[in-house]
Formats: sequence, structure tokens, C-alpha cells
Amino acid sequence: MSGAEASPAQVVMERCDMLAACTDGPEGITRPFASAAMRQAHELVSGWMREAGMSVRRDHVGNLRGLYEGAGAPTLVLGSHLDSVRNAGRYDGPLGVVVAIAAVERLHLARRRLPFGIELLAFADEEGLRFGTTYLGSRALAGTLEPHDLQRRDAEGITVADAVRSFGGDPARIEEDRWTGPTPLGYVEVHIEQGPVLEARGLPVGVVSAIAGQNRFSISFQGEPGHAGTVPMDGRRDALVVAAMFVVAVEQEARARQGLVATVGKLEVSPGAANVIPGRVDLSLDVRHPDDSARLEACRRMLADAHGLAENRGVLVEVRPLSENAAVPCAPRLVSLLTRAVEDCGQAAIQLPSGAGHDAVVMSSLSDIGMLFVRCKGGVSHHPAESAAVEDVAVAIDVLGRFLELIAEK
Repeated sequence: MSGAEASPAQVVMERCDMLAACTDGPEGITRPFASAAMRQAHELVSGWMREAGMSVRRDHVGNLRGLYEGAGAPTLVLGSHLDSVRNAGRYDGPLGVVVAIAAVERLHLARRRLPFGIELLAFADEEGLRFGTTYLGSRALAGTLEPHDLQRRDAEGITVADAVRSFGGDPARIEEDRWTGPTPLGYVEVHIEQGPVLEARGLPVGVVSAIAGQNRFSISFQGEPGHAGTVPMDGRRDALVVAAMFVVAVEQEARARQGLVATVGKLEVSPGAANVIPGRVDLSLDVRHPDDSARLEACRRMLADAHGLAENRGVLVEVRPLSENAAVPCAPRLVSLLTRAVEDCGQAAIQLPSGAGHDAVVMSSLSDIGMLFVRCKGGVSHHPAESAAVEDVAVAIDVLGRFLELIAEK
């Protein structure tokens, strides 16, 4: 189906398929930062941006930036990311980029200029697949990329600085990528939901209220290994039993509180032999909630559970905090305008938090942020089964277009 015959939403879906073919992996979609696959993606996206009436450039860190000139000086920023996780789906990130292009193209075809310019950002790295650190692209824009980040190495020993250089950028000039103009009118990102709420409600889109804060911990339970056949049950200090009790306690804690999610996603048992009592267990704990006070209180209770369970069983526990990110509320002004845009497009509007991180987290240091979620089948994301419906994408394009009209009236 050609672009001339297809609806805007069908064009978006076709473009997501084309981007899915830009991959460094033999199977599935794997598109790391500053890779050959990313170069292919940039060639496609830059062409689509130009067709939509934008001037296009790539900054030093590797963000692709399209500018649709307005009738006035302010700028509204739209965007999402083009990189992926390993063996990814085709919509997480790219959908937001191509939906934004579709909304701008609609203005271009109508020969319409708004009272503000629109800068569309296809961020270079949100997932952190290649170098193990997220938001390289948006952090460069926000001016929070640190010199030591450029010295990070990938699995082949290549530094971020080397990757930037090979991709056509100058690592010594990344400071020039920093936003230096007037404060943007806002940053708005369209993204698949990555969750099941919209599908359960039978809704094509939803307005994000906040991006959840997150704590990550590494927790170790140290007991005493012993022979599985000779140590009596009442004399054991089994680290795995305590860890198992803790995992259940984490789930119970999270289920008891609205909006809280907690995950033990990694667990290592030592010595890991069938006939040896586990002497040590190392596990991860990830806790998220859109309200920081609720998240921190939940962390306090879970860690207290870890210490209490360990003490009752004669096991030692060590807790190592790994990271902490505060919740990021979406701007009430943008939430209100997006909500009205959804309603003006004939849809029921709901607001929901995002449990995953997005470039909007970093962009919040530059301007107000807003996000629009698009329903995805089964809430599946970061997986080849990731799916979006053309009808829902059509609604997202209409809502974003209506949002641009509403903010132009303000």
C-alpha cells in the first residue's frame, strides 16, 4: 500500500515496519545507540521529517532533530526514542516519533503555521542497551551528560566517545547539544502504554498523570551451607527459605497498596547444588509508585521485612541501594489540554500513571512534560509480540493534532 493511498495511521504502521527492519540482530529488532541499524533508521526518519516540511539535523550525541518553523518565537517539543532493547518490539519509541511526524505533516499539507515552532526529537538512546546507562540523548539535551559517561565502554571495549565520533558527532562538542533557547512551551511524548489498563478499559488512548518514582536494591541473605541429608531441619540456617519468604512478603506488600508495584526479578543461589543447603542468596528488588512518599514508605516496610525474616531464622542480611529516581508529575496544564483533546476527538478520557521511565523524565528538567499512551495488546512491551492497532494509532494522531490546535489558542 503506497503512502498516497494509505491513511495517516496506516502510513505510521508501515513506517514502524520499515524501522523494524533496521536491526543489528539476525533475529528480532536490536537497534543500539550509534549503530549501523541506527544509521539506517536515521536515513528513513530524516526523509519523513523533510517530507513533513521540517528542516533536519543530527546533533553531536546523535539525536535526530526536525524543526517545523512557526509564526512566533516559542517552541513546543515533541519526541520519543529510536533505540531499542535486545529482541524488541517495533512500537516502543518509534511509534511516538512517527505519530509526531504525522501530526506535523498534517499541518504542512494544510500549509498551516502555528504561533510557535515545533521541534521533533528522535532521541539517540533511551534504553541504555549498548553502554548500560539510559537517556544519553535526552541528557545531552538537558545538559546533564557527565564527562565520565563518555568513557563508558560497551561489550567490545568501545567508549561512548568513540561511538559518537564514528556516528559523525564530536564528543568534545556535546555541550553544544544542550538546549539554550527560551524555555519550551512543553515536551509531549506519545508512547505505547506498556501495560494492560487501556485494553481492560476498552480505550484507545490515555493521558499520563505522572511517571512513577523508582528504587532499586541488591539484597543478600547469608546463612550457612550444609549437607542436605545430614543437617536436621531445626538446625538449619537456609538462606533460600528466608529469601523465598521475603519474595512473598514483597508481593503481599505491593498487592495491598494501590499504585504500588514491586518486583524481585533476579535471584542467585549459592552454592546452587541439589544436595547442599543454600548458604547465600543474592536478589534484586525494584519498587515503583507515582507518589514518592508512598514509595519510600513501602521500601521501608519491605526492608524491615527482610531484616525481621532474617533475624528470626538466624540469617544475616545486607541491603545495598542501587538507584533512586523521584516521581515526575506531568504538568497539569498539558494534562488538561491532552484530556480535552481526547474528549474533543470523541473518546472517553482517563488519566493513568506510567510505571516505566521515558525521555520525558529527563526533559522535565527543561520544561513542562505531557504524555499520551496508546493501547497495546496484552500490555506486552520489550518483546517481538508488542502490538498496536491501526485504529488506535489513528486516534493518537487526531488527539495530538487537536492538542496542537488547543495549545495554539492559549
